Formats: sequence, C-alpha cells, structure tokens
Amino acid sequence: MVADVGQRLRLVRVARNLSQRELAKRTGVTNSTISLIESGDMNPSIGTLKRVLDGIPVTLGDFFSFETEGQEKYFYPAADLTEIGQSGVSLRQVGGNLFGRALQVLHERYEPAADTGVAYAHDGEEAGVIIHGQVEVTVEDQTRILGPGDAYYFDSRKPHRFRCIGEEPCELISACTPPTF
Repeated sequence: MVADVGQRLRLVRVARNLSQRELAKRTGVTNSTISLIESGDMNPSIGTLKRVLDGIPVTLGDFFSFETEGQEKYFYPAADLTEIGQSGVSLRQVGGNLFGRALQVLHERYEPAADTGVAYAHDGEEAGVIIHGQVEVTVEDQTRILGPGDAYYFDSRKPHRFRCIGEEPCELISACTPPTF
C-alpha cells in the first residue's frame, strides 16, 4: 500500500506539472516528506495525505480510484460513465481517470428547474450541444435559452450558470479544458 500511495502521488503531481518543491509550498508539508511518500519510504497519515492532495487539488476518492497501470482504455459503455453531479443535475464523466488529460467530456442531465446554482468561474474553456429539452445558459451578463441542436462555447473564466427550464429534463454533451471537476 505504501508504494501504491507513493506511485499514485507522483503520477498525480507530475500530471499536474507540479514539482515536489512547488507542492510543498502549496501545502506546508516539507519537500522531504513528499519525497519520502513518493519513494515509498513513508506511509502518510490520512490527514497529511489529504493536505498534500488539497494542494494539487484532488480528492481522496479520486486519488484512490484511478488506475495506475494496465492497458489504456478507449471505449466507455454508458454504465461505466462516472457520476459526479448532485441535486437534480447529473454529470456523467467520460473516463474515470482524468489525470494527465487536457479534456473533460460530460453527458449532462438537468431535471426540471435544476440548476448549477450561483454563477461560477474557473480556468479554461467549455462548449456543449443540447440534445433534449431546454436549458437557460448565462455567461456574464448574457442569457440565452438553448434547445436541441443549439450549442455554446465560452471562456470559463467568465461567471456562468446553467438552469433547466420547462417541464421536461434537459440533456447535453459538454467538453471542458482543462478538466474542472
């Protein structure tokens, strides 16, 4: 298990283009501690590991769920999409492991009146195409109602929000770079 934690930490850190020194600065954990963990010479407490992962950032669940070796996976049956949504918003992610990847693709489903909450912003760009229903998309001070076949593309650093309108669920396929969730 110690070697597995170290190997995973190194893979995640390198995938995010972080040096051990930069990760140490972000977390307050010493560079030597990070080195010992990665080399398998130290088994960190959950608290220390969480602190280190918060500096990347990655959740404990994601950290332990991705595959570290084996054959690369190219195809994903519907049942294998990873659910990362909540509260009436289903966000089914293509590929459970996004470490080292530059793109995140989601199959999104919004129940009637469900929304993403207050407008939020993050690094990157995102785009999508509406498959079914209607969704109200707000980017900065612009709001549009989009239906099947309509699409959007914007700089994600601009505050944005999605809301299902109408009496039927809304479905869309979206892409975000870099991965956000």
